[in-house]
Amino acid sequence: MNKQEAKNRIEKLRGELNQHRYFYYVLDKPKISDAVYDSLFRELEKIEEEYPDLITPDSPTQRVGAEPVKKFEKVKHDSRMLSINDVFNFEELEKWEERLIKLGAKNAIEENGYFVELKMDGLAVSLIYEDGVLVQGSTRGNGSIGENVTQNLKTINSIPLRLRSTEVHLRGVLPGRFEVRGEAFLSRADFEKLNAGREKSDLAKYANPRNVAAGSIRQLDSKITAERELDFFVYAVASKVGLDKHHQEHDLAECLGFKVNKNNKLCRNLAEVKEFLKHWESAREKLPYQTDGVVVVLDNKKAFDRLGVVGKAARGIIAYKFAAEEATSKILDIIVQVGRTGKLTPVAVMEPTIVAGSTVSRATLHNADEIGRKDIRIGDTVIIRKAGDVIPEVKEVIKSMRNGDEKTFHMPKSCPVCGGKVTKKADEVDYYCADNNCSTRQMRQLEFFVSKNAFDIDGMGPKIIEQLMNVGLVGNPADIFKLKEGDLQPLERFAEKSAVNIIEAIDKSKEISLEKFLYALGIRHVGAETANDIAAQFGTIEKILSLKKEDLDAIYGVGEAVGKSFEQYFSDKKHLEIIKELRKLGVKIKPFHSPVVSKKLGGKSFVVTGLLESMPRDDAHKLIVKNGGRVSSSVTSKTDYLVVGDEPGSKLDKAKRLRTKIITENEFLKLVK
Repeated sequence: MNKQEAKNRIEKLRGELNQHRYFYYVLDKPKISDAVYDSLFRELEKIEEEYPDLITPDSPTQRVGAEPVKKFEKVKHDSRMLSINDVFNFEELEKWEERLIKLGAKNAIEENGYFVELKMDGLAVSLIYEDGVLVQGSTRGNGSIGENVTQNLKTINSIPLRLRSTEVHLRGVLPGRFEVRGEAFLSRADFEKLNAGREKSDLAKYANPRNVAAGSIRQLDSKITAERELDFFVYAVASKVGLDKHHQEHDLAECLGFKVNKNNKLCRNLAEVKEFLKHWESAREKLPYQTDGVVVVLDNKKAFDRLGVVGKAARGIIAYKFAAEEATSKILDIIVQVGRTGKLTPVAVMEPTIVAGSTVSRATLHNADEIGRKDIRIGDTVIIRKAGDVIPEVKEVIKSMRNGDEKTFHMPKSCPVCGGKVTKKADEVDYYCADNNCSTRQMRQLEFFVSKNAFDIDGMGPKIIEQLMNVGLVGNPADIFKLKEGDLQPLERFAEKSAVNIIEAIDKSKEISLEKFLYALGIRHVGAETANDIAAQFGTIEKILSLKKEDLDAIYGVGEAVGKSFEQYFSDKKHLEIIKELRKLGVKIKPFHSPVVSKKLGGKSFVVTGLLESMPRDDAHKLIVKNGGRVSSSVTSKTDYLVVGDEPGSKLDKAKRLRTKIITENEFLKLVK
């Protein structure tokens, strides 16, 4: 066939395939067999291979096949993708309505009611269409900026590559640039099939469908995304198209060829909402997908917009979360983490247990009042639940399991990070570190600790460190090595793959050279070169930990200020405990790999004073080490040689008093030749 005939045939095939894709993936009413669909698809592929210039972005063949990307580009959303505040019981929902009424929404509620939607347990995404063709798909990101994952979203068959906007009543209504938002998710059946395949291949099973969906959308290779067989529901039309009611957005999306959740419902009042909640709280297990709650939206769009936004969430929408999955565990300890603002948060360290598909080993205890109210003690067997909080919380104590060995917890009187005074205002429940610089210094220290020249933990940047601190997962360097995938997966920005990658990066960093370890500690004045010099002199972490004051005074080539700060650091019991804990958690500190080229100096101790003619003093120090000698910064009874240059200082006098052997620069050079 010629090019014009090919073009006509391509248009026919695309129309037929798009129609049957819609029947199969959106309406769930297939009209042809898979074999017939595949045959039509192969014919389209063959013609497009012959005439590649006729391929368009909305062709069914373009759902899979692009080359893997190296990284995702950042994209700015046309309007913010807001979060949704949560409530966990009907009383909280009633209080939410009371607030809306106080803000002037009474008439809107009485006249139009609420649109209620099952809350999908997946990943929120934005889809942009220009002249009816999908041009961009992106993740929510921070609400303002997300990641361009267009090619991956194209693999989801329930997302139309071209809108079905041929109906007469829609012509001229849609803007040239049109945006919808929705949730990408994985069905229970596909999740089980995916895990069955992994089990056959002796691979670890995935924890839950939500993590798989989020991880799939962020795959750099869209072919992998396609293998996951994700689905998609629209929940909002972001573009201004003159609609008065929120439920009309769902009607419009359906007309345009999108899949909408048929279980969503328009309710006249909270009483009807309550019936909806009651039904799905028990019936949700029968759904082919996971849902963790119901979104309740004020249906009147003008009233919704007028109520505005508070923080990152709109006032006119709320998420009612179903009762969380629960499990039991034993509290092994209660530790206190210091957040970004200096707030002290008690955290329960527990025996690892699985809750909602994730292994967790910590739970927030919120504050001292909450611990007292629930009578939580170290050693208690407790019920933990994973609800709206980013980490699990202790619901209640099983007091009948107590044996009398449990210990009462008390908030510390001094900050566990800086030792500063802990204060509590009379009208607040939280305790704070009184040192304003404490949390900032702590965060900077952790950022320094994981940086490239230190532990080099890939992917753990400043924003991740701050997030982990804010939720109480990390308070000092040792806490990083206690993290588990289950601790990270519930957090924003941590999809299935990124959580795995972070844990792998942490494990990889556990073997570290002595000089990098000393640098990572962030000791004042100890930079990379100084850390290297100190490591070269002492060789192992064991020797450094056993140093006495006179040994510290003898650190060569670092100056008085460095020696003093080094001494202060290793005299602090808190620092020694962290180092001890790091080693206990598997951090292996490799001995310094000495660049010794000979053993001419046989372990003899040298001090260099004055100006040398042939080299700077630092070069002389390195030359001593390379030839198997040791260098000190001050003369002691253990010093074997004092190398004297021009204008020597008081070290010469001290060497004479101690009868230390004194040699010239030339005599020194003869020793190392």
